[in-house]
Amino acid sequence: MADSVESFCRDVLVEWCVKRDGKIGGPGKIVAIDENKFRRRKYNATRLVEDQWVFGGICQETRAVFLVPVEKCDQETLLNVIRERVEPGTTIISDCWRAYNCLEEEGYRHLTVNHSINFVDPNTHTNTIERLWKEAKRKVPLFGRRKKHFVGYLAKTMFMMTFPNANHRFHHFLVEASALYNPQQPQHS
Repeated sequence: MADSVESFCRDVLVEWCVKRDGKIGGPGKIVAIDENKFRRRKYNATRLVEDQWVFGGICQETRAVFLVPVEKCDQETLLNVIRERVEPGTTIISDCWRAYNCLEEEGYRHLTVNHSINFVDPNTHTNTIERLWKEAKRKVPLFGRRKKHFVGYLAKTMFMMTFPNANHRFHHFLVEASALYNPQQPQHS
């Protein structure tokens, strides 16, 4: 029973993400981007299993967020996500990873933070993306996590960050659930 409730909730949140899948940022706006590896330990042992790379971004002005699981963090993969998720003309802040070197050529203004000098650069405010990772990792289960549900875990994180007030979050969840599972329309299996 609990698994079916969790599955229902994941379905609602993933559908919410799909419906709102748009670009963040735009001219005059700043988006911090970064990649991060989510790890877990098998049976609380020292051996790590099922690592998952996630690429994310957060708009500093609107707090709009995207989190995308990626198989690898190469230039082609990350640039495709940036093109899909970040408006051209946006100022992008990233670390000095070479995959981002082409952003100026793609129509973005690009600022970098050298983590060997400053982990959080006071001039570029990368603490927003670091805080995003902290929140996301708190909401992804450490144990019993399944790779097939990872998109749902990220959807939950984005939903909770979009609606930080629990009452508003519950209201919006019910609105999304009723849109997805409308009792007036028969469900197709």
